[in-house]
Amino acid sequence: MPRGDRESDWREKEQFRKLFIGGLSFETTEESLRNYYEQWGKLTDCVVMRDPASKRSRGFGFVTFSSMAEVDAAMAARPHSIDGRVVEPKRAVAREESGKPGAHVTVKKLFVGGIKEDTEEHHLRDYFSEYGKIDTIEIITDRQSGKKRGFGFVTFDDHDPVDKIVCKYPEIF
Repeated sequence: MPRGDRESDWREKEQFRKLFIGGLSFETTEESLRNYYEQWGKLTDCVVMRDPASKRSRGFGFVTFSSMAEVDAAMAARPHSIDGRVVEPKRAVAREESGKPGAHVTVKKLFVGGIKEDTEEHHLRDYFSEYGKIDTIEIITDRQSGKKRGFGFVTFDDHDPVDKIVCKYPEIF
């Protein structure tokens, strides 16, 4: 599939336009959640998860935007406070992925494998800086020979760039 087609498919998939919103006040309703997140764009869905028996809020919900750009705008504007409480928005993990070990872990460090011998730190910085602010880049070398071992780590200042990369390229993670 040509890269352009794959890119547009990726941008349109609901899973990549959805945010998990944790730490909601038990008083937060779909209406107040929607009103808050609509400042960054059109929502196609908004739900506060409730206990089936008591109908009481479970303290989290989901909002789905109409585009990835709106998700990016909302994530760039953190921290978020709804109904007097600071909440934690995260890119939603697909249900089929949520059972995998580490699916709900928040990380800022990304492992990068298959690095060519002539790759330098600035190459990785140039490539990954489009996703967010980078704190550190480390290309691992052999202690004795000093030769590059073909892998490294990129550490961002926030978890969202890592989440965004993993969502965009799920087949390689």
